[in-house]
Amino acid sequence: MSFSVGELFVALMLISLALLASNVVLSHSAMLRRLFLPSSVIGGLILLLLGPDALGQVVPLPFEEPAGLFPAFVHESWAALPGLLINVVFAALFIGRPIPGLRTIWLRAGPQVVVGQTMAWGQYVVGLSLALLVLAPVFGMNPMAGALIEIGFEGGHGTAAGMADTFDELGFEEGADLALGLATVGIVSGVLIGTLMINLAARRGVIKLEEKVETPRSQRQAQEIDSEQESELPSTEDYAEFKKDLAQEEETADPLSLHIGLVGIAIVIGWLILSALQWVEQQTWASDGGIEILAHVPLFPLAMIGGVIVQLCVTRFGLEPHVSSRTMARIAGTALDFTIVAALATLSLTALGEYLIPFLLLAAAGIGWCLFVLIVIAPRVIPENWFERGIGDFGQSMGVTVTGLLLMRMADPKNRSGAFESFGYKQLMFEPVVGGGLFTAASLPLIAQFGPLTILGLTLVLTVAWLAFGLLYFGRMVPERGRGRW
Repeated sequence: MSFSVGELFVALMLISLALLASNVVLSHSAMLRRLFLPSSVIGGLILLLLGPDALGQVVPLPFEEPAGLFPAFVHESWAALPGLLINVVFAALFIGRPIPGLRTIWLRAGPQVVVGQTMAWGQYVVGLSLALLVLAPVFGMNPMAGALIEIGFEGGHGTAAGMADTFDELGFEEGADLALGLATVGIVSGVLIGTLMINLAARRGVIKLEEKVETPRSQRQAQEIDSEQESELPSTEDYAEFKKDLAQEEETADPLSLHIGLVGIAIVIGWLILSALQWVEQQTWASDGGIEILAHVPLFPLAMIGGVIVQLCVTRFGLEPHVSSRTMARIAGTALDFTIVAALATLSLTALGEYLIPFLLLAAAGIGWCLFVLIVIAPRVIPENWFERGIGDFGQSMGVTVTGLLLMRMADPKNRSGAFESFGYKQLMFEPVVGGGLFTAASLPLIAQFGPLTILGLTLVLTVAWLAFGLLYFGRMVPERGRGRW
């Protein structure tokens, strides 16, 4: 696949227009706003509807090689973008953010690490069991379908899109489309089911939502004006970042280029690590046609490790004043938006239709497992405020990190439980491995090389080990009256 710079530029401009259109749609649709769907998902779905599997089937097109309502080169460009931009997203993940010691992380977020790891490894157990018992023998699917729940739910759109080349290399091309579909189902169902669970928890007395006191209309209007004025004022954290950005602008000609350069360094470091590991693999166990695993691992989890190394160097040499977490978040957010739009725009509706029943079975099994962990396991592992903290892991396990943060804010708007800090610390011991980390990226090659039964056994052992550790270690700290309360 090859295309010119001009063709790539046209493809990027169309994605930009789709993002603009999605924001217009969101501003006029209260229902979509209540679902908290990202604008990138809506933009991707708009382009998907204009693509070859939807309107392109019925609308005559003026192009010699059409792909829906777009030229073929646009579709090819979109298909190539996710595998490249996802490296930017993961490389910027930890740059600009202080990395505390493991002891600090464990003391603050240990119980949530246990719940998150149990949920992630259990998704492999549920998915692989379903693949071996139903999907492969009944529907003739590739057993690698057992990894789709974790890739789509925990990993989200970005991870599913970034692994498209791995799916292709291993002969499971439809897997990328199914993973993207599961990621979309995960976001929507995560918000809807999470909201329902928060209301049920409030009714049962598990949490206490702040009551809204009815006020006269004139007073309510005055309060709305005051709240609007307050919303224009930055928070303490945002103000600190704002002052930091101003200082950077005074000291640096272009602070954005500095941050993009750091992301580039992180990606290069990740590429060097991956190349070294692949070289070792070729010289040892993969020589003479042996087992190949690292040859199929994408770059993005190693780019994340490169980002951690860059941040450690920034801290070591006292360069924190020059690196803004807010600027890094904007770079990663923009790259992720383009990744999601491009991935959804090239989603194969034909593949989803062909495997509709297996797709629904995977979605139902994944949702069921996440609910089981939230309702049954979280109250027995998290000593305090188990629901406020567990609902964040539930949201992340079915969508993206933002989904988890959204549900935690709904359950605990003023963060009295300290769930936000624990959730943030937990990411440092979670994302490098699963949820788009090293094992997520290696799961498909591992299943292809060692077989689904072996990986099922491995993930089952890890699930049971994390669960047993959580129950025996943190479970002893749970008050007797609070055990399993629901």
